[in-house]
Amino acid sequence: MPDAPTLAVFKLASCDGCQLTLLDCEDELLALAGRVDIAHFPEASSAMRPGPYDLTLVEGSVTTPADAERIRAIRADSRHLVTIGACATAGGIQALRNFADVEEFRRTVYARPEYIETLATSTPVSAHVDVDFELRGCPIDRRQLLEVITAFLAGRKPDIPGHSVCFECKRRGTVCVTVAHGTPCLGPVTHAGCGAICPAYGRGCYGCFGPSRSVNLPALIPLLHRDGMDDRATERFLHTFNAAAFAKEEQS
Repeated sequence: MPDAPTLAVFKLASCDGCQLTLLDCEDELLALAGRVDIAHFPEASSAMRPGPYDLTLVEGSVTTPADAERIRAIRADSRHLVTIGACATAGGIQALRNFADVEEFRRTVYARPEYIETLATSTPVSAHVDVDFELRGCPIDRRQLLEVITAFLAGRKPDIPGHSVCFECKRRGTVCVTVAHGTPCLGPVTHAGCGAICPAYGRGCYGCFGPSRSVNLPALIPLLHRDGMDDRATERFLHTFNAAAFAKEEQS
């Protein structure tokens, strides 16, 4: 398929969940495969070709010196670079190391820590190279992923909303779990995309899509305290999949 745009998918430090979201597209993926030349996707095929690539999707955070070197090479080989998932866009759950002593972790976990090469922090891809678009989520939403791929193939900007999960609750007619039941919820400050799954089943949002475009944590934190969370519980609530991104909002 020499005239079709080339698509590549790469993985850094991650669990592969966002790549699996692409594979789970099933029928849509078959249609997509007819429009693009999938040149590099180890999760799906052992047939891999070198770049340059028209569109590259990158999952995972930068956690080692090798990651940092590799992402620069990937960027140089990519006309458009899109990061997918909380690891690639915010450092992921592994960014919890950013709040502790990574050397202590290395000594505790590994019998021969001198053989382990790691960075003191886990950082998003955008901290190292220019990124054309960031798709949030842990994992990403398949509908949003297809929209991003389609948009780049069509030469337009992806139509991904920047509002909060609260809008999705309203759209699907879900009663607010905080107002009705006093359940702590990060919906007001979390980027939409999941379809407000957790509130629909009676539990609070825990921020897997990271901060929305308009975040007011100083207004939310007193509500979390009102609903029974002390400072330590609030900190733990914010420090999960997007710990580094929410910490940045706390400091701003």
